Amino acid sequence: MRLLILGGTEFVGRAVTEAAVARSCEVTVFNRGSRPVPAGVRVLRGDRTAPDGLAALADGEWDLVVDTWSADPGPVRDAARLLAERAGRYAYVSSRSVYTWPAPAGAAEDAPVVAGAGPDETGVPYPEAKRGGELAALDAFGPDRTLLARAGLILGPWENIGRLPWWLRRIARGGPVLAPGPRELPLQYIDARDLAGWLLTAAGAGLSGAYDLVSPPGHTTMGELLDTCVRVTGADAELRWTEPEKILAAGITPWTELPVWSPPGWENGAYEAMHRSDPGKARAAGLRCRPVAETVADTWAWLRAADGTDRTGPEPARRAMGLPAEKEAEVLNGG
Repeated sequence: MRLLILGGTEFVGRAVTEAAVARSCEVTVFNRGSRPVPAGVRVLRGDRTAPDGLAALADGEWDLVVDTWSADPGPVRDAARLLAERAGRYAYVSSRSVYTWPAPAGAAEDAPVVAGAGPDETGVPYPEAKRGGELAALDAFGPDRTLLARAGLILGPWENIGRLPWWLRRIARGGPVLAPGPRELPLQYIDARDLAGWLLTAAGAGLSGAYDLVSPPGHTTMGELLDTCVRVTGADAELRWTEPEKILAAGITPWTELPVWSPPGWENGAYEAMHRSDPGKARAAGLRCRPVAETVADTWAWLRAADGTDRTGPEPARRAMGLPAEKEAEVLNGG
């Protein structure tokens, strides 16, 4: 398969690139050149936000285009229109954030979605931007040639948001660790590599339309996730499980200050929307999710690799992840 990846060096894009190389695909990546790519990958340079930034894509034909763009939808429109006559299919990595908030527990692909931003709008919120990207891809390639991968919480190596990396680094420091309860709280997420593998298989099989890509509810728990972090880091860390009410009363914000975690009932159903969705359609189409132990161990190995490629800070438009040490200490000390 001749594959063009728009991006291809960060997190999900990197996972798609590596999966495609492993499958002996003919891989081309298009990006600004800020990060290295695996051996054997053809590189085209350009900035899709700049005037004439797509010039490097003026020629060439591909069986599949994979696009992970997450900002204002104009660049999706421009790339998709340019490639519509020279590429077979367009796979857009979208998000379950496109559903009208809060998506109810058990929601699937038929849940209501937000109104997508227009391709000329700028500075739009993430859900509207992602839905606008979906609409731009559909407009250029049509519904029969467009695959929309609506990912849930994504974890794994090369994570550039900082959720699992923050937990690993915090636990690696050792000592008492504020562990948000309940310990048995079920979690849903997807490893970026499982997303990438499914995407390539699904596109190769000619699938189209929207698919929610996330593990089954309860694929792991908050307790298993953090216990695994302790084990793989080998840290002298003591998880101190704390009830949600005490954490919220201390002014600690779930999801950002304590990444991955949100308590049931918080923010008008944030937990139910993020961790109780129905991925049955994708699972019926072959989605399989690796054990959490593998995701955590491989992410820790990547973080420790002394190759200069560790970039786990949040993207510019997103809030920083993690709990300030003094705030954690106040709760642990009974404040």
